[in-house]
Amino acid sequence: MANDDLSNYRSRQTEPADFAEFWSGTLTEARRHPQQVELVEVPTGLLAVDVFDLTFSGFGGHPIRGWLRMPKKREHPVPAIVQFHGYSSGRGAPLDDLLLASLGYAHLIMDVRGQGVGAAEGATGDPVGSGPSRAGFMTRGIEDPSTYFYRRVFTDAVRAVDALRTLEGVDPHRVAVIGASQGGGIALALAGLVADLSAVLIQAPLLCDFPAALTTAAQGPYLEIKAYLKARRASRDAVFDTLSYFDGVNFARHAHAPAWFSTGLLDTTCPPATAYAAHSAYAGSKKIRAWEFNDHDAGGSHDVAAGVRILEQMLSPAAPTVREEQIMSSLES
Repeated sequence: MANDDLSNYRSRQTEPADFAEFWSGTLTEARRHPQQVELVEVPTGLLAVDVFDLTFSGFGGHPIRGWLRMPKKREHPVPAIVQFHGYSSGRGAPLDDLLLASLGYAHLIMDVRGQGVGAAEGATGDPVGSGPSRAGFMTRGIEDPSTYFYRRVFTDAVRAVDALRTLEGVDPHRVAVIGASQGGGIALALAGLVADLSAVLIQAPLLCDFPAALTTAAQGPYLEIKAYLKARRASRDAVFDTLSYFDGVNFARHAHAPAWFSTGLLDTTCPPATAYAAHSAYAGSKKIRAWEFNDHDAGGSHDVAAGVRILEQMLSPAAPTVREEQIMSSLES
């Protein structure tokens, strides 16, 4: 699509009648399990950042792991950022991803359960089984919303925010969520599930506009669902019904935190139209940046630099007294 067509594009995804009820019930059930947070400091030799191995209670009370990185010098509670990683990756190593803590934030990167054999190692299993599925994670339990893999993942992510807000040294009123690809899809879901986030950064989001993504993606995770339906043709309606409960477009309609989207116009893994669909549906203040000659990196380090500026302004103590529209407009260039 040309840029004008992308800006005017709207997804045909519809929201299930019990979408809000499904998610409120899921989170209520998860919060019945006591939140047990464990922090173990990891010796690293770093002079400016402390690293902790964090475990908290996710979906079903299951233990979920992550790295928490904190600036060593902190006289007052610091703003916090929860990050979600890309598909099949993991939280990585203690010395990875030091940028945000070095900027003065409490930075939690959450393991996605069952993953962590891709670009970065993970440490969290998924104790819940499912029926027949295609290799990967996109089709696990896909014929019923209650058993779908991402019901557990999105719930884990909400509980990660809950856990982070309980920690000493963290300002619970200044929390942002960020992610790229799968992580961007999780961050977008959080924007619709957690009402009081300060900012959301979403790069090349997966799990958005499934009706379009399944017909236009040429590589990557969406192909797992296409292969599943190729073999299980009679499951089409059940699969699409399930996916409607997990589509970023539907979460965007319930999201109000200021949001920054980015996409590469040459992305064939998460096609740019799917990012525009979520951006168009997003209920809060928002901006989207399209990188003309980039693909799934969504602008790479240049987009990260823009994200740093956004976080600096949206998580500053003065942010609540500044109009969101003014901040977002100042970041548009």
